[in-house]
Amino acid sequence: MSAGGAFGGNRGLRPVPPEKGVFPLDHMHLCDLEKKEYLNCLKSSGHKSDNCRHLSKKYLECRMEKNLMAKQDMSELGFGKNYDAEASSDGMTNGTIEK
Repeated sequence: MSAGGAFGGNRGLRPVPPEKGVFPLDHMHLCDLEKKEYLNCLKSSGHKSDNCRHLSKKYLECRMEKNLMAKQDMSELGFGKNYDAEASSDGMTNGTIEK
């Protein structure tokens, strides 16, 4: 006989949550403006996320400020020094695209 649980799982072992990807939902709508800006940008750019990275960064910063996710260095989330240099050379300043 097997000592495992239903469907072969181990009984008595506590599940370990993933390090990233799970964080509290924004039930109080603290970052709704940033979320809506990002989603509108995606919609208007044909869902090309590269065009909206500045808004993605802004949304993540809001979540960290409001304790909706763990505070991390933005470089760990893909927004390092290379990102800042690319953004300024592409004509993006202060979260807007210059035309």
